[in-house]
Amino acid sequence: MTTREMSTRLDQPREIRRTLLPRPHYDPESFGRLSERIARFLGTARFLVYMTVFVAVWIVWNLVVPPALRFDPYPFIFLTLMLSLQASYAAPLILLAQNRQDDRDRVQYEQDRARNERTIADTEYLTREIAGLRVALNEVVTRDFLRSELQQMLKERDAR
Repeated sequence: MTTREMSTRLDQPREIRRTLLPRPHYDPESFGRLSERIARFLGTARFLVYMTVFVAVWIVWNLVVPPALRFDPYPFIFLTLMLSLQASYAAPLILLAQNRQDDRDRVQYEQDRARNERTIADTEYLTREIAGLRVALNEVVTRDFLRSELQQMLKERDAR
């Protein structure tokens, strides 16, 4: 095999490439928490109000103020670019937050399943124990049965 074929095999680890600049390191957990906070904010009415006010101010500014102060004339191309940029960052952050929530839900479902299995096993054990007690109680002499047996024995003795 050539060196190129060896490096493309999936069962072999990739060789580490040396770069001039070190790779940036980030904490995936803190980045995930930040993405969840952003995704939570993007799903609120407050964000919609802020975004509506921002767009309205942008449009009014670029229509009303003197032409020398306008920075985005009528087709509002820069506004479109800003909104596209916001959407391009919002979508992956929302997906990341959803993936983290799916992972948490999966763990919760597994814990619920294990708890349900333990509950079923406990219930079956208690059912067997109650059935055993019922069988044992059927063999225990009750007071009425003992009284009737003693009265019958007394009658038999008196009859002799």
